[in-house]
Amino acid sequence: MMLRALVLLLVLANAAYWSWRHDLLSGLGLQPANQGEPQRLQQQIRPELLRVEPVSRGH
Repeated sequence: MMLRALVLLLVLANAAYWSWRHDLLSGLGLQPANQGEPQRLQQQIRPELLRVEPVSRGH
């Protein structure tokens, strides 16, 4: 009986955490803190010129 209660408690805690992380509890005023860094977007200089090329593996 005790193990069943513990498993149920863990499942409920996991569901609550998942709901919180996916902003499903924002109507209650419970949402995670914004982790963005908007100041970095203003510091970028012409990011459209950036090119990503594959690494050559020639020996």
